[in-house]
Amino acid sequence: MATIDLLNNDPRKKSDGTARHPEKAHRPDNPIQRKPDWIRVKAPGSPGWKETHNIVKENGLVTVCEEAGCPNIGECWEKKHATFMIMGDTCTRACAFCNVKTGMPQPLDPNEPDYVATATAKLGLEHVVITSVDRDDLDDGGAEHFAQTIRAIRKASPKTTIEILTPDFLRKPGALEVVVKARPDVFNHNLETVPSNYLKVRPGARYFHSIRLLQQVKELDPTIFTKSGIMVGLGEERNEVLQLMDDLRSAEVDFITIGQYLQPSKKHHPIIKFVTPDEFKAYETIAYTKGFLMVSSSPLTRSSHHAGEDFARLKAAREAKARG
Repeated sequence: MATIDLLNNDPRKKSDGTARHPEKAHRPDNPIQRKPDWIRVKAPGSPGWKETHNIVKENGLVTVCEEAGCPNIGECWEKKHATFMIMGDTCTRACAFCNVKTGMPQPLDPNEPDYVATATAKLGLEHVVITSVDRDDLDDGGAEHFAQTIRAIRKASPKTTIEILTPDFLRKPGALEVVVKARPDVFNHNLETVPSNYLKVRPGARYFHSIRLLQQVKELDPTIFTKSGIMVGLGEERNEVLQLMDDLRSAEVDFITIGQYLQPSKKHHPIIKFVTPDEFKAYETIAYTKGFLMVSSSPLTRSSHHAGEDFARLKAAREAKARG
């Protein structure tokens, strides 16, 4: 099955023809493998998808659905579910798996929080997911911009629950406290892969810093749900995934997502393995035995996929656990 490219014919190119990933230009090509039968997605283009697309564009917003080439965009946008990506479309890091373009970002748009809030209200979202590029160029990594966006959504759409998917705020003291003080309903920060892969897959990040970040959220506000996700198929061993689960539970993380890595272009990290649906089901079973309140584990699982439905289940699981 061909990859759906919503940006341009070459996922390595920006709309102006320049390289989306200049740091990858001289890397050797990694052939893109044919996807197995169990990976099938609905192509975008339905009336609901078009309506979501129009609202996003009218408000000048960026979505991770488009920028990262998410395979679930047809399904999610048809249901008017979109994950807004704030602070621009250019990331200061260069992860080997990611299709978001890299380079020096533009200055923050002070009106963006209001634009996101307006789009949230227009779409009638019961649950909204806000993510961002990494902004290592900013003193606070964009923490205050996250907080402003949360507050703007609360004002424009008071009944909407808010999930944020943040960078790691590495070397940004005090940044996490600013975001937590704004009180999102769910704080998500993805580990992405097991620690042995970090140098080649996520070189700008630090595994145990990310674990500690999630732990600190609970220390600052135990009522906020915490969430993290990984991709498999990057060369990790099964026992490494199980240890990662233990590390997340040691930080009291409530929700784990596990999905198949899909290679955006020949210049990105190769797929080492297509993990079978049965293996994903086994990971789900094990994760629940380790104490997670919610687990989403399947080939097409992504951090924000079915986020609204999953949030309702997450709340129900916490309530059931409280009742004993």
